[in-house]
Amino acid sequence: MSRLKEKFQKEITPALMSKFEYTSVMQVPKVDKIVINMGIGDAVQNAKVLDSAVEELSLISGQKPVITKAKKSIAGFRLREGMPIGAKVTLRGERMYDFLDKLVSVSLPRVRDFQGVSKKAFDGRGNYTLGVKEQLIFPEIDYDKVSKVRGMDIVIVTTANTDEEARELLAQIGMPFQK
Repeated sequence: MSRLKEKFQKEITPALMSKFEYTSVMQVPKVDKIVINMGIGDAVQNAKVLDSAVEELSLISGQKPVITKAKKSIAGFRLREGMPIGAKVTLRGERMYDFLDKLVSVSLPRVRDFQGVSKKAFDGRGNYTLGVKEQLIFPEIDYDKVSKVRGMDIVIVTTANTDEEARELLAQIGMPFQK
């Protein structure tokens, strides 16, 4: 069992229950899944770029990513419908907790000039989206093997009903929000 999951059950759940006055343990919001998405625009000209991105994503997440394809053709971008233009991974269960633990305790503190993540990136339904500008903040990525710096979006989907509950949940997990 991962460290974070244990902490969640032993410490975070009781803390949230007392704060929001839940009557049942089942009402406590929890992290449902984490989706990591990497859009790779250069894949249109060069298909090899996609392979390296897929490899990096699988190193970071510990499971194989799905290749996402274009939904519409856009002539200005020289893009046809069905062309591969990105990769995404959906993490649940143990891997999700491991990734979240690693993100909060190792990766985010490695960001240059890190001020904390924005408090405003909740969507009103208790989900949180976080953009990462470079994949180098993850310890699994070998700096010398990186061909191009790529960003990614990390969406943390929770079962919370309000942004306030989700914010409290992530803060308890250790998400470094801006002061």
